[in-house]
Amino acid sequence: MVRWRRRLVGADRLPVLVRYGHRSWWVPAALCVVIVGADAATPHSFAAASWLVLVPAVAGGLCGPVATSVFAVVVIGAYPLLDGRWGPSQGLGVFFLVVAGSALAVPLSVLRARAARYVERLRGAAETTRQVVLRPVPAGWGGVDSAARYLAADVEARVGGDFYDVLATPYGARVILGDVQGKGLPAVSVAAALVGSFREAAFHEEDLLTVASWLEERLHRQNALSTRLGATEERFATAVVIGFPRDVPGEIAVVNFGHDGPHVMGRGGVRQLPAGQGSPIGLAHLTGGLPPVQRLSLGPDDTVLIVSDGVTEARDRTGTFFPLRARLDELAGRSDENAAITPERVVDDITTAVMRHTGGRRTDDCALLAVRRP
Repeated sequence: MVRWRRRLVGADRLPVLVRYGHRSWWVPAALCVVIVGADAATPHSFAAASWLVLVPAVAGGLCGPVATSVFAVVVIGAYPLLDGRWGPSQGLGVFFLVVAGSALAVPLSVLRARAARYVERLRGAAETTRQVVLRPVPAGWGGVDSAARYLAADVEARVGGDFYDVLATPYGARVILGDVQGKGLPAVSVAAALVGSFREAAFHEEDLLTVASWLEERLHRQNALSTRLGATEERFATAVVIGFPRDVPGEIAVVNFGHDGPHVMGRGGVRQLPAGQGSPIGLAHLTGGLPPVQRLSLGPDDTVLIVSDGVTEARDRTGTFFPLRARLDELAGRSDENAAITPERVVDDITTAVMRHTGGRRTDDCALLAVRRP
């Protein structure tokens, strides 16, 4: 899965004129051969030479401007030689139609190439945004093994309101996964603000409750700014923050902002941690305070999986939700009793299962983060 994604990203970075038309010239070329062959093989009463006007039209939709121009010139030059050779002559009227169609295909190809370059710039901007909000996490970062995946509902956008990060701090590794209410650029802005605040607060503050207060305050300031800029609604976010204390290897500290409880997979099976009893980030003033810090035991080989609601609410064609717990139980059942369930394996398996369950038709962003203390 990782290698496949890297190949896909590499393909996205190729120049536009290479990806749009480099090897597609054979389609109009084959069409040209088929038309000439059909004209030669059919009875004399049937004339197919006029169909050559389709060749530059197809080239304009698949190839670049240069290749389209070449096909246009070839068609205009070939039509007088083929007209009347194996069938009745179509006359000057059809010839002018071929010329007009060929001439029209070239500017259409130019416009299509410009649109493709514009989309490429948008994709580049989206990729840059993704790298800021969802930066790559090195292997073993913070002293934990981790793996993450992000599946944007909008394939071109590549990033939405879901966010995650793994942080190395003086107090041990700290991770976060959250889901901002809403979609579009406002949700991306809130996600970027929360991730940036977490990266600073989680590194400098020892107490996770203080980290939680930073996130709450940051979202309040973000909403105030958005309101001054004309936003009509305030945003909030559900999230899970987990700390892996250095001095207590068998324990984790969890702050859950109204998010689904993480799942823990180990040799003893699968269990789900308590769901968030507190309010989402940005709504603490409505519930009287921040969610508490929960301290929970964790086995030496246990893997913690946090997902956004895009995973648990993913539907198939019949509207059935994705059975996350059943899939995790199945994965745990297939595992060797003497082998730990690695984060990479968990994330790969769930990602593949979600894509198969939805058939690639996702209506919400999906974020997955699995962490294990080695």
